[in-house]
Amino acid sequence: MIKRLTSLAAALAALCAMIVLGPAAATASAAACAAPWSSSSVYTGGKTASHNGHNWTAKWWTQNETPGRSDVWADAGACGGGTDPGNPDPSGFVVSEAQFNQMFPSRNSFYTYKGLTDALKAYPAFANTGSDTVKRQEAAAFLANVHHETGGLKYIVEQNQANYPHYCDANQPYGCPAGQAAYYGRGPIQLSWNFNYKAAGDALGIDLLRNPYLVERDPAVAWKTGLWYWNTQSGPGTMTPHNAMVNGKGFGETIRAINGTLECNGGNPAQVQSRIDRYKQFTQLLGTTPGSNLSC
Repeated sequence: MIKRLTSLAAALAALCAMIVLGPAAATASAAACAAPWSSSSVYTGGKTASHNGHNWTAKWWTQNETPGRSDVWADAGACGGGTDPGNPDPSGFVVSEAQFNQMFPSRNSFYTYKGLTDALKAYPAFANTGSDTVKRQEAAAFLANVHHETGGLKYIVEQNQANYPHYCDANQPYGCPAGQAAYYGRGPIQLSWNFNYKAAGDALGIDLLRNPYLVERDPAVAWKTGLWYWNTQSGPGTMTPHNAMVNGKGFGETIRAINGTLECNGGNPAQVQSRIDRYKQFTQLLGTTPGSNLSC
C-alpha cells in the first residue's frame, strides 16, 4: 500500500510540474489603436484617439489638449501591444517611424530612424519644448530643411568633389589634420569646413577634426551633427533654428540660419519656396499647422 501511495504521489507531483512548467495561457491581445491624436483636430465627446500606446476617449469638446495630460480625456487602455502609430518610439519623438518613412520614401539606408532617435539624447530640448503644436512644427521644420539639403536623405556626402579642397581654413590654429580635402559636406545638414567639424566635435565629445569620416559612417553621429547645427548655430542668421521655432519667429528664420542671403531677401526665391512647400507637407503629415512667417 505504501509503495502504491508513493507511486501515486510521484505521479501527482509530475502532473503538477507539467501544469506549472507548461505554456502559459494565452493572454488577450491589446486593442487596436485608434487614429493617432492630432493637436490640430477637434474631438467631441465620445471621439477616440491613440497616444503613447493607449486609446483615449474625449469626455467633451477638445482641441490641442494632450491625452494623459488633460482631464478631458479618459484612458481607454493600452492598444497595439503598447505602442501606437502616432508615437511608438520610447524616446517620445513626435515623429513616428511610419511618418519618417513617409517623409523620406527614397532615403539612403544609412539614414536610419534609430540613428535619429539615438541622436536626440544629445539635444533633449529639440522638438520637446513648448506646446505639442510647437514640438511638431520644430520637428517638421528640421526635417523639411534636411530633406532640401540632402535630396530627401539620398545624399550622405556633398556631390561636387571639386569643392572638397576648399573647406580647409588654414588660418585656424589647429589646421586640417585629416587632410586638405577632408572637410566636405556630410550628413543631414551637410556639415562642412574644418572649424565646423572642430566645433561640432567639441560639443558632442567626438574628435571630428581628426576623424570627420565618422559623419558619413555612423548614422547617430551624422544626425547629431545636424542637431548640433540646428540647436546651437545661427550661421548667417540672427538666431538658431531651434530658437526661431520655439520663440515664434517662424520657419523663414530657420532658412536664414542655414543659407542666409544665398536664398533669403530675394537671393533664390525658388529654393525658399521649395523648403516652405516641404515644411507645409510635413506639418500636415504630423497633424499640425505651419504657423506664420514662413519665408525669409
